[in-house]
Amino acid sequence: MPFATVKGSAAKRSASDDRMRYLGLWDAYGPLLTDTQREMCELYFLCDLSLSEIAEQKGVSKQAVSDTLKKSRELLDLYEEKLHVKRDSDSYSLAVSDMMTRVTRAIGAFAAAHPEFSQEMASIADMVCVGEVIHADEED
Repeated sequence: MPFATVKGSAAKRSASDDRMRYLGLWDAYGPLLTDTQREMCELYFLCDLSLSEIAEQKGVSKQAVSDTLKKSRELLDLYEEKLHVKRDSDSYSLAVSDMMTRVTRAIGAFAAAHPEFSQEMASIADMVCVGEVIHADEED
């Protein structure tokens, strides 16, 4: 019985990871989908509606919603396979985060080694963090 719990837990985690992956791909490539595909993906991934709820809202069969979402996932996978926008964006974000961590640590180490500059280093650290927030806002 414990195995079934672990297996169920892994399946839930996998479904959640899968959902998050497609949500990221939808963010990157959603505009390339048809209006219908985009709307159904939005209802499914963002609004967390079930296939039945989407079918009822759109006035189509549950199978039509399932087919549309399947086709949308296939297209999103194909776009990422060819264009790598999400992969490159994820790599860039990770590199920027790593750089910001290193800069913040270096500023802290310098301030600790040179207490006479600690106030100025704190000010610089604040600007670096604000710059990161401003840059993130510009990407949206």
